[in-house]
Amino acid sequence: MRLNRHVAAAVATLAVAAVLGGCAALDLKEREWIFNPVKEDWRGYSGLPAGTQEFWLDVASGKSVAAQETIPAGEHAQWIHAWWMPGADADAPAMLYLHGARWNLTGSSWRTQKWRDIGFSVLAIDYRGFGKSGGDLPSEQQAYEDAGAAWKWLKQAQPDPHKRLIYGHSLGGAVAIDLAAKVKPDEAAGLIAESTFTSIPDMIKASKWGFLPVGFLVTQRFDSEDKIARVKLPKLFIHGTADRIVPTRMSEELFNLASAPKRLIEVPGAGHSNSSMSDFEPVGAAALEMVRAHAAAAPLHAAR
Repeated sequence: MRLNRHVAAAVATLAVAAVLGGCAALDLKEREWIFNPVKEDWRGYSGLPAGTQEFWLDVASGKSVAAQETIPAGEHAQWIHAWWMPGADADAPAMLYLHGARWNLTGSSWRTQKWRDIGFSVLAIDYRGFGKSGGDLPSEQQAYEDAGAAWKWLKQAQPDPHKRLIYGHSLGGAVAIDLAAKVKPDEAAGLIAESTFTSIPDMIKASKWGFLPVGFLVTQRFDSEDKIARVKLPKLFIHGTADRIVPTRMSEELFNLASAPKRLIEVPGAGHSNSSMSDFEPVGAAALEMVRAHAAAAPLHAAR
């Protein structure tokens, strides 16, 4: 997530300026600071993971076409780029993977491959503005719409609700929580939110500019704190104890606000980008247990 203390200060400064001189540019500037969409491949990207199927997904209609096909002229802005990484088992549990505010799909290939290695099929998308997806500058609402379109596609790819998970990292965790709050309990086996935050206003409060009363001016709120209680799915929160971007306490607060079944895994010494990867075994085991528990209609116990 890119909203560190420098960005929080910038948001706060612009908010004060908006109070004094009008807020016509506030929404645009917030989107620029919160999102960091990159069109180019991540510098550590070594190529498309073996067996991955690339395709385009029309957010408006839900239509999908192979990556080799040409999108009709003038419609590119409503299409998102997606990877479908099928597991070794044809009926493997499936995960919708929602990345954070930096880079694009290529910067998450090492994470998605980890989930695939333990037996998941993975659908990963780039929000509009990222990578090969259409559009230029994302927005909170667009990210929610993109996730919703991807979820509809995943339900067709894996029709068994006991074998579907929603996963989000950092900003993607907020997108995942929004989606999970709209999903019926019998539509998915669970939600996984890694290194995510309570809300953008709370991130500003956590900065040295937190004393400024500017929360009401924030347009891109990503208010997971308000939504998490509405999520009726089993929940798994993951956070590194050495996260310098999003305070660990934010996952703790979301955990406390969430209803059971739920679990919080804090990874000692892990930072913002490597919390689950630093000690993936318990994280992967917990995710697979969510699938098994949902299939057996046996809820997880609240644990930490």
